[in-house]
Amino acid sequence: MSHRHPDQLALWDVPEWLQVVGVFDLETTGVDVTADRIVTAHVGLLDAEGGVIRARDWLADPGVEIPDGASAIHGISTAHARRHGRGAREVVDEVVTALRALLDAGIPVVAYNAPFDFSMLKYEALRHGVPPIESPSPVIDPLVVDKAYDRWRRGKRTLEVVAAHYAVRLDAAHEASADAVAAGRVAQALAERFAPWLPTTVHELHTRQIGWARAQAESLTEYFIRVGRIDPDDRLDGRWPIR
Repeated sequence: MSHRHPDQLALWDVPEWLQVVGVFDLETTGVDVTADRIVTAHVGLLDAEGGVIRARDWLADPGVEIPDGASAIHGISTAHARRHGRGAREVVDEVVTALRALLDAGIPVVAYNAPFDFSMLKYEALRHGVPPIESPSPVIDPLVVDKAYDRWRRGKRTLEVVAAHYAVRLDAAHEASADAVAAGRVAQALAERFAPWLPTTVHELHTRQIGWARAQAESLTEYFIRVGRIDPDDRLDGRWPIR
């Protein structure tokens, strides 16, 4: 992302939501949103230049063993989480509260592959008796937006790869705060790159992403069936931003 003086942004027809965005990311015990647990979380705010103006991090004791494979990704062991983490219910409650405050204020929250993080948070909230965020809005998912506007670009679409494509620095991948901030900056880079084609309001963008995500899941399903990766009767879940 280009970090220009704020006055220069007026020269570009960028959407209004670029001025301030929330960012959200989780690191977890695994990838099953209904059964796995939150280990670390980050919720923050970025200004129009991608600068961090507010940030909060959490470390939870998930109450279960953290598999070695997960620890190898995010660097948090079971022993470390038990020694230094706070109670899972308390962490989940505070993360939900922080996100709800942003969404209720109309501030869009950026989450890369949003259905993973928001669904994981929903099921953790239900597990701990915390009222969940059932229909988060407005949400911006750079993965969905990037696929919609640059559909035919080859290669992986992991946060690391997409951040590099848009010249966004990501020094500590799979660390919640670094991933959250990078995702926010990728969203801002997308807004600048594709400004002439983006909706003018974040609520319209949110609505369009629902359809884009569904279509992308259907397309990927057909590809996986064609290459024999899944059975013809199986379908990828295209619900967005929460499953």
